[in-house]
Amino acid sequence: MSPAERFLCEAIDLARENVRKGGRPFGAVLVKDGAVIATGVNEIHTTQDPTTHAELQAIRAASRALGSPRLDGCVIYASGHPCPMCLSAMHLTGIREVTYAYSNSDGEPYGLSTAAIYAELAKPLAEQSLKIAHVPVRCEDGDLYELWRDAASVSLDGSGAGRSA
Repeated sequence: MSPAERFLCEAIDLARENVRKGGRPFGAVLVKDGAVIATGVNEIHTTQDPTTHAELQAIRAASRALGSPRLDGCVIYASGHPCPMCLSAMHLTGIREVTYAYSNSDGEPYGLSTAAIYAELAKPLAEQSLKIAHVPVRCEDGDLYELWRDAASVSLDGSGAGRSA
């Protein structure tokens, strides 16, 4: 069995156990340099939080374990096709590889496909069903992004207690 197959089986085992506990059939294993850093399962059933997907739970746990929001060099093995939210999180954290066992086509008969969301997001913003409006408001206290840049530069040069993103 290849390492990918082994990690996928671990993700599937997590998903099976999650189903036994009343959850959805999704598990994820986050690996760096061949070692498991974190795992996650879909926890929507216990948290009532629609963002507690298996991949996001693994990303959150890995970021805590590694002490960084960056997960460059990590790979996610997921039981199911990652949704757009999870894929976006992977991009934002620097993950550049994901392998999954069950496709959107596999999940479709069970209501477990996110293909419709992918299709919606492929449309131009003006054609999507979600109303999206840009209102370029600037308040009196100065530019928000300049404030962040200045705080980040203070933090980076060590001359103050600024915060970076």
